[in-house]
Amino acid sequence: MTSLSARGKDSTVTQTTPAVGAVRPGQSVEQTSSNETLTRAIGAAREALLAMQRDDGHWVGELQGDTILESEYVLLLTFLGRADDPRVRKACNYLLQQALPEGGWSNYPGGPADVSVSVKAYFALKIAGHQADEPVMQRARAVIRRLGGAAKCNSFTKFYLALLGQTPYSNCPCVPPELVLLPRWAYINIYAMSAWTRTILVPLSIVSAYKPIRTLPAEQGIAELFLDSPQAHVWPHEPTRQWFSWTNFFLGVDVLLKWCERAKLTFCRQRALRKAVAWMRQHYENSDGIGAIFPPMVYNVIALKCLGVPEDDPEFEWAMSQFDALMIEEGDTLRLQPCLSPVWDTALSLIGLCDANLGGGSRYWQDEPARRASQWLIQREIRRQGDWSLANPKQEPGGWAFEYNNGFYPDTDDTAMVLLALARSGAAVTEAGRGPVHRGLSWLVAMQNRDGGWAAFDRDINRQVLERVPFADHNAMLDPSCPDITARVLEALGHYGARCGQEPVERALRFLERTQTSFGAWQGRWGVNYIYGTWQVLVGLKAVGYDMHSPMVRRAVDWLEQVQQPCGGWGESCASYDEVALAGKGTPTASQTAWAVLGLLAAGRVHSEAVRRGVRYLCQTQRLDGTWAEEPFTGTGFPRVFYLKYHLYPLYFPLMALARYQHACREALPSPRAVADPAPQAASAR
Repeated sequence: MTSLSARGKDSTVTQTTPAVGAVRPGQSVEQTSSNETLTRAIGAAREALLAMQRDDGHWVGELQGDTILESEYVLLLTFLGRADDPRVRKACNYLLQQALPEGGWSNYPGGPADVSVSVKAYFALKIAGHQADEPVMQRARAVIRRLGGAAKCNSFTKFYLALLGQTPYSNCPCVPPELVLLPRWAYINIYAMSAWTRTILVPLSIVSAYKPIRTLPAEQGIAELFLDSPQAHVWPHEPTRQWFSWTNFFLGVDVLLKWCERAKLTFCRQRALRKAVAWMRQHYENSDGIGAIFPPMVYNVIALKCLGVPEDDPEFEWAMSQFDALMIEEGDTLRLQPCLSPVWDTALSLIGLCDANLGGGSRYWQDEPARRASQWLIQREIRRQGDWSLANPKQEPGGWAFEYNNGFYPDTDDTAMVLLALARSGAAVTEAGRGPVHRGLSWLVAMQNRDGGWAAFDRDINRQVLERVPFADHNAMLDPSCPDITARVLEALGHYGARCGQEPVERALRFLERTQTSFGAWQGRWGVNYIYGTWQVLVGLKAVGYDMHSPMVRRAVDWLEQVQQPCGGWGESCASYDEVALAGKGTPTASQTAWAVLGLLAAGRVHSEAVRRGVRYLCQTQRLDGTWAEEPFTGTGFPRVFYLKYHLYPLYFPLMALARYQHACREALPSPRAVADPAPQAASAR
């Protein structure tokens, strides 16, 4: 790639803000009133965001997942003999609040009951003393049995059931620790799997080898959730009807591995366990728990228990303490976050504030909030090698992770977003910023996959046969290229001078051309869903100088405008991952409306009716405190399995959309029709 020197600020940011109420040449009094509404909305959102900045300069909002977090924490405490911990009751109070009226629990608001989510919640409530004849339990049990019963749970749920004596380990997939002995050149090895799977699998393999069980009283059990005997043999997955398939092949391997364990033909077991334990402990370094995410933290604790580490040992206490930072207590309830998102939230907040033109100048680095945020981000650069370096051994470390500390796992998405934030704030050209920016850009380019796209944590983790192994039903075994991250990397590179015609950019453009859907959108891997992916691709294309009048762009714009709702907003349900016919359909949200507006602005549609209506929707639905309400989950963890709600999404994304709209209008005076004042009923409802 040609030189990607830091330019310090985005050239599209206007440097001055006219006085509120001033009538500019060519504007009507009606339009000036509309501009006042827009200016007030931007100012209120900006002040709300600034009020949330921490003293050291960063932001972190709540990251909300579904109830498996609370359920699994209760099950973990139960395995440790701590079922009488007061947090069990508080977590179960939260579970009761989240139960569906018709019974069971879903993995996103408005979604149907999920069997694995529901079984774990029901089990946790039984442990906490709730009786099977309580109405909430009766409804949940009926739904679970209708969905096939507890035997239909996914693999990770079955391990929890085996751990507490509700099903035999023979009904769980075998996760042999010998996997850690396989070399990287082997087609199947732990480094051919996604980073998050790897951090779960290694401690889980220790658990799978030891097979610990804590026996519970019968009244705390969940035998009533099984259609057949809980001890009846079931396959970890249903075999396919074909005589040979990869699913059947791996089920056969699973049978063989279990037979070898029963026959004590595990000649490498102790060596494998030693290596798995060493790997697990090595990955504690510079991390808020192994992988800095909830699932491997749980298996890490269970693995330590299997290894005989005393609960008062500093290592065990450290492992348990990592959950404390994830907890949120409100009244008599307790909920947990899957991880923390400070780097992501800080980068996006900083971009939003720069879009809103903090102090009315062009060098935001001179503004105190931006300076503190930029410094905080620069200090979070990861300067050690991690798992990613095995595929890039000569690449100098540089990049950013999602969490406070996750030294082995910087990711391309956060790195790109931080580079964007540093460019927008002007920190990229400071003495403190130049080195991290240079290393971050180099690292991003080195992480490009062979297909031209970018994934999250690694390169070329795309061996689809691995999705057929029995423990791969969390739908996240791989980390393939995806359009949203690819486009975000292009956006970041574009801020530092990358343009169409350069080799990495051209390869990425070909990937995006191949992955556009027949109806014009791109799927979002890390946000819900086609609105998220399409927004990001349009912004990325604009950043590298792509022809925004091309047929590919026109198809995307047409689709965005077609799915706009009568209220002017956009919304899309997590269900669109299951049914493509639901693409772009769902309850309107502030964040998804902002994404659509940002995408259309990137495509040059500043004066379109769709953009005006979208901006009007955001202005009318803003609350008096400058924020927006948003109940649906618009973040994606693992499609079809785990979704997220970023509590700051409905603040910094609408701020970006409104501010960029205002800037775009000032660059070319808009037509007399502009943003209407909030409707009386919307204003009174705030």
